[in-house]
Amino acid sequence: MKTRSFVGKALLIAAGFLFLARAAVAAEIKVMSSAGFKAAYLELAAEFERTTGHRLVNAWGPSMGDTPQAVPNRIARGEPVDVVIIVGEALDDLVKNGKVAAASRADLANSVIAGAVRTGTRKPDLSSVEAFKRALADAKSIAYSDSASGVYIATVLYPRLGVSEEIKAKSKMIPAEPVGEVVARGDAELGFQQMSELMAVKRIDLLGPIPAEIQKVTVYSAGIAAGAKEPEAGAALIKFLSAPAAASVIMKTGMQPSGSAAKN
Repeated sequence: MKTRSFVGKALLIAAGFLFLARAAVAAEIKVMSSAGFKAAYLELAAEFERTTGHRLVNAWGPSMGDTPQAVPNRIARGEPVDVVIIVGEALDDLVKNGKVAAASRADLANSVIAGAVRTGTRKPDLSSVEAFKRALADAKSIAYSDSASGVYIATVLYPRLGVSEEIKAKSKMIPAEPVGEVVARGDAELGFQQMSELMAVKRIDLLGPIPAEIQKVTVYSAGIAAGAKEPEAGAALIKFLSAPAAASVIMKTGMQPSGSAAKN
């Protein structure tokens, strides 16, 4: 009887250790993110992986738009995802459509629209609304993104400023490619996109943000996808990205922290 009791206890202990071992196995977290938060995310993600043992699998795409790479379109196709990081208004649409859990939503960073030209070329003045309008008029070609910043420029800012048909004709919305890359290779003389995205591109010169009077601040937000396979690990990642300790990295990459990170 003692032998059987001992064996039974040993089996229970072994089963307990097996359960703990399985619980301790690192999760593979699938993340879909806009490139606007990419620079900050990659630096923070490396530290998250190091400290938690979790592994992040990343997919990139615009927060909106018609391209197959756009995050909402990836989700609509049924691509597996645990954590979504995109422009706040686009994330809100996913919440409304039941694609992201409402309670999981967290704001991470605020980003502004900036201008850029190819390195070594003339740098137009963007310090005032009138200077901005002159820069548009003088540029031979203009590029902006097919995501939040470009949609704002094309559908809100241009009509608000009453820009000419000539300026509209030489302006091009760039799908699923960094505007900075288009400017760097000379395919556009003047480019506009989120400051954080332009800062990550080589061979361009930043002109600074567009004037405050016509600026649009974009909020990047995160949430847990409906049907996520790793919701707890995903929630830990969002908490890490929005924590006060993340503020310095967010600011270094051209954005301002929001939510919890702003309280640092």
